[in-house]
Amino acid sequence: MSTHPRAGLRRALTLAVAAALIALPVGAAHAAPSAATVRPAADASADPTSTASATTLRIATSGYVDSFNPFTSIYLLPTNLIRYMYENLVQNDQQDGSPTKGLADKWETEDGGKKWTYTLQDGLTWSDGEPITAADVVYTYDQMMTVPELSVANGNLVTNFDTVTATDDKTVVITLKTPQAPNPGSEIPIVPKHVWEKVSDPATFSNDSDVVGSGSFLLEDYSANQSITLKANPGFWRGAPKIDRIQYIYYTNSDAQVQALRAGEVDFVTGLTATQFDALQGADGITTHSGEGRRYSSYGLNVGMKTRDGTPFGTGNPALTEVEVRQAIRLGTDTKALLKNVLQDQGVLGTSFIPASFAKWTLPADDPVIMSYDPDAAKTKLDGAGWKEGSDGIREKDGKRLSLRLLVDADDVTEQSVAEYFVPWMKAIGIEITVESTDGDTISTRSLKGDYDIYYTGWSVNPDPDYQLGINLCSSLPTGTDGSGGTTQDGYCDPEFDAMYAQQRSELDEDQRQQIVHDMLAMNYTDTAQIALWYGNSLEAYRSDRFTDFSLQPEKDGIIANQAGYWGYLTVAPVGSSSSADAGVNPGLIVLGVVVVLAIIIAIVIALARRRRAGDRE
Repeated sequence: MSTHPRAGLRRALTLAVAAALIALPVGAAHAAPSAATVRPAADASADPTSTASATTLRIATSGYVDSFNPFTSIYLLPTNLIRYMYENLVQNDQQDGSPTKGLADKWETEDGGKKWTYTLQDGLTWSDGEPITAADVVYTYDQMMTVPELSVANGNLVTNFDTVTATDDKTVVITLKTPQAPNPGSEIPIVPKHVWEKVSDPATFSNDSDVVGSGSFLLEDYSANQSITLKANPGFWRGAPKIDRIQYIYYTNSDAQVQALRAGEVDFVTGLTATQFDALQGADGITTHSGEGRRYSSYGLNVGMKTRDGTPFGTGNPALTEVEVRQAIRLGTDTKALLKNVLQDQGVLGTSFIPASFAKWTLPADDPVIMSYDPDAAKTKLDGAGWKEGSDGIREKDGKRLSLRLLVDADDVTEQSVAEYFVPWMKAIGIEITVESTDGDTISTRSLKGDYDIYYTGWSVNPDPDYQLGINLCSSLPTGTDGSGGTTQDGYCDPEFDAMYAQQRSELDEDQRQQIVHDMLAMNYTDTAQIALWYGNSLEAYRSDRFTDFSLQPEKDGIIANQAGYWGYLTVAPVGSSSSADAGVNPGLIVLGVVVVLAIIIAIVIALARRRRAGDRE
């Protein structure tokens, strides 16, 4: 599980859940909690914030949940929770995301990387006490390989699988069609066969209560748009968590989440805007953290949506099928100004859909294909493509105006701010932009169906780029004209890119594989199916007067929430507990205690996009 939108949802971000450590220098302000904090739309009698438990970590969220089904869920929030609920055969290491022990204690390769043999740990059990065996692993992979409806979330990861067999209860053998560099045991949650084989229709199973799992926390209860409760798994193989529960509480917007944090109604908030983040620094009892995230944010362009068999669908403007028009939009977009003015430089300029946090895979900023902001060059591109300026400055061709729709989330300050810059920049080169503000659910639905021209989107990416590259293949396009039956990043399809993908997957020399990946990203950049804006820092804040010992991934300059693993909340402990007292301050965390009383007005709401809209993908 890397970055998944939902079955076919191709762009999005979501405010999920994050938070961090490293108490940054204190010098800001603290304001009295507001009595007007907006709570979720729930019955007062069921208000999840009414009673605070010292062993329940409460996290504010507005993230969208499609389901908690690991075979089909692709949104950021449920995908993150699934990471807690089910262990993979191979886990992503906390230090740097490299493959490390999961259900498998060890593995070895043969036949030049074509045969992988995994040996499970001794004594593993599901949360209901049943033993975890190789049969569970085989069952999980077989479902993805043989049932198309169960390959929605991670099907790309098993396309190179030939067979998966169990030679005994502890040994799994994966035989691949061709040698493969990425570890095939990574990123796929293993489910209990004895539970799932009794489910009548696994593809529609919501899996939203009393989950039997193998991870650190298990889903206990879910109330849509109100709360999600997970309980600690005392039998987790790495050891029981130090808290009893994690509770996600829904708030209508990010400003309400910040107020709730100040009031002590929640303990953790992520997806903060730079303004909100700055305002919280130095607040009494609150620690802020800016970590190097694993998400990219972009403008997705409708290059002409089509199904896997080539049937076109959607309402995209045909002008965007012309690469010159798409490149002109890129040349006319000042991403450096956006990073400075919208994110206040809390991030890095984007070059591709692989973030800079994965330094060896990301497209280097000095790559020859990179186009700098150049409105004159954008005009020249459009001139050469036959788009001539009309009397009002908007270009026309064959009697049609170059007018494009921009979908914007009405509740997202970041999207609104980017649009305010984007509209006049496009007008300056002769492109008319009509902004359509709506809600996140509508944007998700419309993007799925190809009913858009441009919209703000993004994905969370895993340490190995294979998955993200794979959802740009022709074979990842949807099967239905409603956008169902596939998980495509941007509706992108190019046979040459597909061939390079197969080449990088089989390349065992890492330096050579790295070059192929860079070539693929350069090709996608030139084709301009999307315009990467930035890799924003993950801005998080938590109640350090209640909880301590959060863990980062990667360990250096990483993040707490939205990790490519389950490390963030595995070690967290209540302040004053024996475990936290013994452990002391988490490495890299310096908690400074300075209280400065200052009146604060938070004017900016919702930041970094939510997956539920077009930006809520894993």
